[in-house]
Amino acid sequence: MKNEWYKEAVIYQIWPRSFKDGNGDGIGDLQGVLEKLDYIKSLGVDCIWFSPLYPSPNCDYGYDIADYKDISPDYGDLALFKQVLDGAHERGMKVLMDLVVNHTSTEHKWFQESLKGKDNPYHDYYFWRKGKGKDGKKPPNNWLSTFEGGAWEYNKDLDEYYLHVFAKGQPDLNMDNPKVREEVKSIMRFWLDMGVDGFREDVITFISKKEGLPDGFPLPIATGVEHYNKGPHCHEYLTEFRKDIMKDYDCFMVGESPMTNSKDALKYTAGDDKVLDMMISFDHMQADCFITDTLCTPFNLKKMKKAFSDWQYKLNGRSWNALYLENHDHPRIISRYGSEKFWKESGKMLATMCYMQCGTPFVYQGQEIGMLNNHLDSVDKFKDVVTFNNEKLFKKFGFSDATYLKIANRTSRENARTPVQWDKSKYAGFSSVEPWFSVNPNYKEINVKQQEKDKDSILNYYRKLLKVRKENKIFIYGDYKEHFPESNDFYVYERTYEGKRALVICSFADETKTFRAPAGFDLTKGKLLISNYKDAPAKPNICALRPYEARVYLFA
Repeated sequence: MKNEWYKEAVIYQIWPRSFKDGNGDGIGDLQGVLEKLDYIKSLGVDCIWFSPLYPSPNCDYGYDIADYKDISPDYGDLALFKQVLDGAHERGMKVLMDLVVNHTSTEHKWFQESLKGKDNPYHDYYFWRKGKGKDGKKPPNNWLSTFEGGAWEYNKDLDEYYLHVFAKGQPDLNMDNPKVREEVKSIMRFWLDMGVDGFREDVITFISKKEGLPDGFPLPIATGVEHYNKGPHCHEYLTEFRKDIMKDYDCFMVGESPMTNSKDALKYTAGDDKVLDMMISFDHMQADCFITDTLCTPFNLKKMKKAFSDWQYKLNGRSWNALYLENHDHPRIISRYGSEKFWKESGKMLATMCYMQCGTPFVYQGQEIGMLNNHLDSVDKFKDVVTFNNEKLFKKFGFSDATYLKIANRTSRENARTPVQWDKSKYAGFSSVEPWFSVNPNYKEINVKQQEKDKDSILNYYRKLLKVRKENKIFIYGDYKEHFPESNDFYVYERTYEGKRALVICSFADETKTFRAPAGFDLTKGKLLISNYKDAPAKPNICALRPYEARVYLFA
């Protein structure tokens, strides 16, 4: 495989609204990012991915874009963005933008023009349809949005409905219109010409809808998804973008693709005609839920291991994995797959488990200090359209307010959106004024400044772990093999590369458990590269693994 730069990179995701407030208005911004570039670099990061920075009315906090070629006044302006871009490049870090082209905001000029009538050239930029029924007041089909009830919104002035697979403020673009695809290319060129190094493409496999927009199979949520997920022209349009744009730049594209398995991913990311360099999988994030994060189940280690191993085996030598545990759409991983009781141990173990695999590590802001889920005392204190839509659904099925509050505190993606905890001063050092969203009360114990001083902190463990990865190509390019797949306590896998072997041992138990090394491994002859406990056992081949213990051995 070619040594494309992204394969050896570590990518740090910034959700700008909650990263760092640099101008004292309670909202994170680019000035705050500029102040923290040295910190980001110190982690061992090679690339920053920005969640949307564009002007937006924020019905979905930036993923409803009003102007693709500008910066939101909340975050700064194009001149300040260029400062951040240049500052990142000066430090040897690349920059990715979020490309959100399945939909726009209703405030985008294209949509505002489309409201002027069927004869307006922008009307066909979106899916406008007449209603059904004798009076024409029934939606064009039975599709449900993933965020907000039905997928169609009626406009009385036009006597038509527009399609929104997500929130009402996020009308879907009609990618079948060649003019829309040319607009997408223009957006990509704008940022690449400025110096941006690539894109993370939001729900990119939703961009093609089945002709005729037929009714979908009735489901509690997302009815119709079979007609727009990996739709009929999706691969064709992505091929067009890559052929017409990406060939002219040293950049890469990672696609977010809900409901995509490893076999599907290969169709997009393998071979000389690949249309994406990586695909963000959701499979391993389903180990404590059913279909969506909101439907809670107990954490199932075997389910998680099976998902990771499936992608590792299937993509090996053919494609490339995106390794992540957190992002802006998921609750905090220690609160999900680890233990708040064994906070430090499980936080380090989870990082080891994930980032010693084959693929490119993605680290989400605050993950490197072990930020945890927040626990609000009222649903009214949440901010997200998804949280409120889920509240309606759960109430419809008879759940009490108190029960739904517990569910929201455990499953809401807003857990990842609390302000980053920089120090123990008021508002966690995020801002000098009250932030736009509540700070987790544990900020006095969990913050960057405190962990900088602690050699044994989660923060410094991340630095060491990512350094170990970079210094040992086996963890970047090595083959993968899982051991003990039926174990309910341990996740153990080996990596092999150029005559070397490594063994990664991770305990998911909250108590001490007896561990026996896999056949063919004598741990006394291996070099212990990293461990989340200070001392190693004298006889490691058969030993007691402590709660959430992680160890990585290298064999020449």
